[in-house]
Amino acid sequence: MDTDWKFHLGSANDPTKDFNYGIANLFAKTGKITKSAVDENFNDSDWTKIQLPHDWAVSLPITFNNNEDILAHGYRPVGGLYPENSIGWYRKSFDVNTADSGKQFSLQFDGIFRDSKVWVNGIYLGGDFSGYLGQNYRIADFLHFNKPNEIVVRVDATQFEGWFYEGAGINRHVWLEETNNLAINLDKYFTYNKTENNLSKINVEISIKNLNTTAQTGQIITELKSRDGKILTSTSNDFKVEDNNGTIVKQELSIQDAHLWDIDNPYLYRLHSYIFVNGTTIDETTTKIGIRNIEITPDKGLLLNGKSVKVKGTNDHQEHAGVGSALPDALQYYRVTLLKQMGSNALRTSHAAVAPELLEACDSLGMLVLDEQRLLNSGLEYNQQFKRLIERDRNHPSVFLWSIGNEENAIQTNSTGKRIAQTLIADQKKWDPTRTSTYAADLANVFDGVNQIIPVRGFNYRVDAVIPYHNDHPSQPTIGTEMGSTVMTRGEYKMDTAHAYVLDQDSIHPWWASTAEHWWKTVADKQWMTGGFIWTGFDYRGEPTPFEWPNVNSHFGVMDLCGFPKNIYYYYKSWWSDEPVLHIGQKWNYTGQEGKPVNVWVYSNASVVELYLNNKSLGKKSMPKNGHLEWNVPYKPGTLKAVATINGKKIEDKIVTSGPTEDLSFTLSKKILNADGQDVIAINIEAKDKNGNVVLDAKDPLKFALEGDGTLVGFGNGNPSDHAPEVGINNQGSRNLFNGYAQVIIKSGKTKENLKLKITLNNKTFVQEIEQK
Repeated sequence: MDTDWKFHLGSANDPTKDFNYGIANLFAKTGKITKSAVDENFNDSDWTKIQLPHDWAVSLPITFNNNEDILAHGYRPVGGLYPENSIGWYRKSFDVNTADSGKQFSLQFDGIFRDSKVWVNGIYLGGDFSGYLGQNYRIADFLHFNKPNEIVVRVDATQFEGWFYEGAGINRHVWLEETNNLAINLDKYFTYNKTENNLSKINVEISIKNLNTTAQTGQIITELKSRDGKILTSTSNDFKVEDNNGTIVKQELSIQDAHLWDIDNPYLYRLHSYIFVNGTTIDETTTKIGIRNIEITPDKGLLLNGKSVKVKGTNDHQEHAGVGSALPDALQYYRVTLLKQMGSNALRTSHAAVAPELLEACDSLGMLVLDEQRLLNSGLEYNQQFKRLIERDRNHPSVFLWSIGNEENAIQTNSTGKRIAQTLIADQKKWDPTRTSTYAADLANVFDGVNQIIPVRGFNYRVDAVIPYHNDHPSQPTIGTEMGSTVMTRGEYKMDTAHAYVLDQDSIHPWWASTAEHWWKTVADKQWMTGGFIWTGFDYRGEPTPFEWPNVNSHFGVMDLCGFPKNIYYYYKSWWSDEPVLHIGQKWNYTGQEGKPVNVWVYSNASVVELYLNNKSLGKKSMPKNGHLEWNVPYKPGTLKAVATINGKKIEDKIVTSGPTEDLSFTLSKKILNADGQDVIAINIEAKDKNGNVVLDAKDPLKFALEGDGTLVGFGNGNPSDHAPEVGINNQGSRNLFNGYAQVIIKSGKTKENLKLKITLNNKTFVQEIEQK
């Protein structure tokens, strides 16, 4: 239900500009609504046509305001201080076939940021205060079968939920679900497995709901299928469920010598369950599962299928250049792929429920997930959110650990926090007995409060306290929930307070954190330490550190907001991956500074590296384990080259003094766009001089135009102080290169014809054709 929505801003302080919300009594009588956008006959012809997912905040102009919450959200003018930008209304028409009038229907919203209220045909369905888990509303009683139906959603983003950019709007998918009155309750479908002596047992708990007026009997059949659809084994049970009631059927299937799900071989089977009544299939569902064993121990850390695996993870907020918080599915896969290429094997959902498609990407690509609850709170609303989170995500093989909260400074060391944690831990075990939980504590060697009873001690920073804490509490597993936090601006090699840039080196960090090299050297060889999650994999809007304005993004990522690597990316890749790595972390354009020393960092997993300037050796150096190398090189134009041998093969990396930008090269995130109106491609643009050398300091302006049945969604460049619009208008836009790179995000159309992206640089036009099938 993502297509053909209408959108209009409302107002948080003037009901007359908010379609009379607050003065039209919308809740007095069922369906009796007039003089409001909730009225199903309301004329929305002048509203903007949009497609979901949608984030209206990313289109707002960046605006200076020294309010702490505004700067933390990237200076986007949304929230209580900007009532004219903080209410959004959505409307959509849809038809239902008259022949289906006896069936059940529901609307599934995967996420609306935030405080949403929903109506169908003028009848109020309900609301959701939080923006991260979404809601499911039964609507069969309210539908028209002889004329169009109208969905209306009011979104109130005046109140923030986090302290980072969160966007605003229906920023995840919406689904119309249709079932028979006898159906599988997908929200309660639960599968788990265990493998011993090469025999895997798959348990399935299937909730069946019966909304008929009489009791129903039948069979529930479950088949285990291979990735290519072959039925490997099956089981069936008879059931009886009373009228307007439900029942749970428990099943078990076995398979010998299964393909075990692993980060290097993420094999997914399919569980196909269906209700069979009098020779007819009444309902069915297919769930992808991974067969694997997970255990977290105090002496060997994480055991995946009995093998010790060091967690090499990243924390990430759900946003990207050009799209804000409304990530298309393909970008979820793209971002996970970039992390995998770095050598990362885990992702923490900091600090709330993520889109289901991100978990599907992690399942498919082999990325472990630490799944986190929004708040350490056992009150009714947040407790129900925790339940929905676990029931929604517990079938994903990538999820290996739950987190009950993050940095709750007011209560984490006292009895209140301890009691809340006890309740959440007990509930977690009730809703998912197959996993355990942690809590992300920004505490050093402190045991009071939550840490006393949490199964796995989580450390946010305080890396020098990890070993003392373990020595004092050796029976409690430990994991670094937030580690590192070096701040870096891609491609910058001097501090620039005017532009709020910092060095692209592993050297500057907030007082509470540490460099990448310090934390990783501390825990890398400690078998008992489960590993950790760096802050962060990607830059994100908001939380500018150490500068504020004009900086609107964080600098914490090992990649920028587009996914372009910073130098620290190659540090992690050197020690987290098995691939040969050799990378010079510098540029070589310093005109006018001839003879002055340039600090050159080299990252590699080679044992010895030799550096050359214009073919003259500057000496060999031995690489320290989990470290890097440095040379101070007097600047001279030409070529700086590093050479090393890894596994008997000679490799090299070089940077060259380049001329001005005269050419562009393009790298596409995928070869072909699916012509489904939903697929997305990221096109990375690299600046080249006339000799084909990368121009690592290029900041030239580019203009974009897209031709064909597709949408130029947005663009970025990784510049954390760029205030230019990110979103395309009428398939056109502009963006400067930043230190040699820029990115364009394009969404497919529904016509099987190629698209043409035209990029203008200094009055010269380049054309990149995109195949669309």
